[in-house]
Amino acid sequence: MNNQIPDSDKVVHDEVPADYDAQYDETRYKKSRKLTLRKSWRWWGVGLALFLALQVLLGFYFDREPELFDVQVNAEKYAKAHQWRDVTGVTSGAAFLEITDILLNKPGGYMSNDVLPPFVLMDNMPSWEFGVVIQVRDFVRVMRNDISRSQSQSEEDADLADSDPKFHNDHDKWIWPATEGRYKSGRVFFLKYMNRLAGSKQPPAEFYARTDNLVVWLNLVEKRLGSLSKRLSASVGEDRINTNSGGDATAESATYQPSELQVKTPWMQIDNNFYEARGSTWALIHLLKAIEVDFKAVLEKKNALVSLRQIIRELEATQDSIWTPMILNGSGFGFFANHSLVMASYISRANAGVIDLRQLLEDG
Repeated sequence: MNNQIPDSDKVVHDEVPADYDAQYDETRYKKSRKLTLRKSWRWWGVGLALFLALQVLLGFYFDREPELFDVQVNAEKYAKAHQWRDVTGVTSGAAFLEITDILLNKPGGYMSNDVLPPFVLMDNMPSWEFGVVIQVRDFVRVMRNDISRSQSQSEEDADLADSDPKFHNDHDKWIWPATEGRYKSGRVFFLKYMNRLAGSKQPPAEFYARTDNLVVWLNLVEKRLGSLSKRLSASVGEDRINTNSGGDATAESATYQPSELQVKTPWMQIDNNFYEARGSTWALIHLLKAIEVDFKAVLEKKNALVSLRQIIRELEATQDSIWTPMILNGSGFGFFANHSLVMASYISRANAGVIDLRQLLEDG
């Protein structure tokens, strides 16, 4: 058998066309490779630009603050959904549940503990959330220790005892345990309390709308507003006389206290304080409006209803729209506005009203 390959099928490797230019071919290859790489980097650049643009748009969308809601309409909504009776405490309890629901389920969800973009790059909304969390913690603690108990020697409500510590989890903890999970659990226990208060669940729960219980909560509100006002006022820096001793000549402290203090908020904390105040006052407005309904008899007896409404009016001014892309920090009577000082002014007046209201309830 003849197994030889025909000459026409043989490949000759050592024959090179006479006009072949190796240098030209190599140059053409390099140019082609550069063009391919350039196109590849161009697509990567376009993709990165689109990703960044999307993050910016999402950031603006998720950075919107929730609107105020009507506490009485909200109470009717919860009563219808859970078949609650119209009893004292329904408005306050429903307001608390709605505040925590908005905190956890607004567009973007709870952001303070997020570790991915765009949330990790945002600080206004996390500060707003922290302000809300502070008011939530204070209210559920007073509900547990005072409002749900007939007297100091009485037994605390089991569901509120479970709900309270859940809201004291670190507000920015991402995992082990995640903050959202703890807060959602706390909300579930509070809802169980409300189902026993206004629903048919057993054993029945209590809500005591008494003067002493309201005073306890107002004491906390007074301290929170005072702290916010002081931090906001320090945005421009000021020299203060040290009043930490409270005017007591015999008072002592663990550390040296100078007679004068230089107080100024760090530049990076100015907008954080501002949005924390916005969140705290947002939650407080709803709780005060709910208190107006549930403690109406007490407030009317002390002739304090008008005082409470004026406090709410002052706090509502803190929720006005912001028409600048950033929080301005002008100096005192300078050319630019100072949003922190404006916010401090509203909060200071509200705090003065809270102090007067508390004293009226105690002494009136």
